[in-house]
Amino acid sequence: MRGEVYVLDYVRTARGRASARGGLHHLTPLDLVTGLLSALTDRVPALDPGTVEDVVLGCASQVGEQGGNLARTAALLAGWGDGVPGLTINRFCASGIDAVAQVAARIRGGELGLAVAGGVESGSRVPVFADRAPLWTDVEVVRRTGSVHMGVAADLNATIDGYTREDLDGYALESQHKAAAAWRAGAFDDVVVPLGGLDHDELVRPDTSRDALAALPPAFAGIGADGQDELALSSRAWPERIEHLHTVGTSPALADGAALLLIGDDRAARVLGLAPRARIVASSVVAHDPVTMLTAGQAAMERAMLRADVLPAEVDVFEFAEAFAALCLRLRRDLDVGPERLNPSGGTIAMGHALGATGAIMVGGCVAELERRAGRFGVAGVSGAAGLGVGMLLDRN
Repeated sequence: MRGEVYVLDYVRTARGRASARGGLHHLTPLDLVTGLLSALTDRVPALDPGTVEDVVLGCASQVGEQGGNLARTAALLAGWGDGVPGLTINRFCASGIDAVAQVAARIRGGELGLAVAGGVESGSRVPVFADRAPLWTDVEVVRRTGSVHMGVAADLNATIDGYTREDLDGYALESQHKAAAAWRAGAFDDVVVPLGGLDHDELVRPDTSRDALAALPPAFAGIGADGQDELALSSRAWPERIEHLHTVGTSPALADGAALLLIGDDRAARVLGLAPRARIVASSVVAHDPVTMLTAGQAAMERAMLRADVLPAEVDVFEFAEAFAALCLRLRRDLDVGPERLNPSGGTIAMGHALGATGAIMVGGCVAELERRAGRFGVAGVSGAAGLGVGMLLDRN
């Protein structure tokens, strides 16, 4: 018999700037995760950590302070006992949402009854590409796979779809203003755990203006001219050139952060005395070519909806990781999703992209947004490097 899977609780850190000046830089990735594990036990008094059957974390750069199966280490350091397993996975930027999807599948199949899933990334302490993987550093591997820089892929997608600089700036302005409004309204007060003295997403710029965005130079033209444009265009007849339009203002700023979801079946909810906040209905993992790359997240969301026989028009909230403005505009166009349904409280362009944690933040944020508007269906999705994407459908009924 197919068991149901529920999101029972959700916590996250604030997102700090991924630099030595960032508000979370003084905390290690283990500090972030152990702090959230402790917060879960504080929030759910009936939670016996020893009954948690696995802790699964997404993390994109598993090296140095983020190496050595951080999930297991964090469970031990948090005092959850020797009997709580841990697993750390890497599906690039989609790691956090994939951790949730994997746990949900295992609960649905009867392997687990109660687990924690989420993600972590400290870009200030473990910089992106710090693992020196062949996909980033080996010229021949890059050439053979065609895996171009994400910013070049974003500009290629903008060129293909015909978006203008003004289109991209307009979307980024909208994201900033929505995020600022959500923080003013206290939308995140119930989920953000203030660790290390940081109690807000410090990358939000409420005073952002269209003029300020228009003054920013293209961010990826130099990388493109250094061979990335040629690589991206080598396998296609059109377009003949890439228009470099994305700036730091229309790209997701790297952040430090972590997020955890408590996930369980019916029995776990009863034992803990928790009303399920949402049901995880379906998920999907998709791979597209590593050149256009960033299209896979939308495709994964579409496939998750298809598996559940839910139409885009029936979805109340779409939480889509803002991996560059052009891909958000494409999703809005293709699925006929207006700004009131797509990232209604802002997204990663405004609040920051903590790579391994972002997907878990998308899922938890989707649940919270459904609750705020008394909606039923929500879809979360993330695009990752090398053409990977993960999508998930949630049902609040």
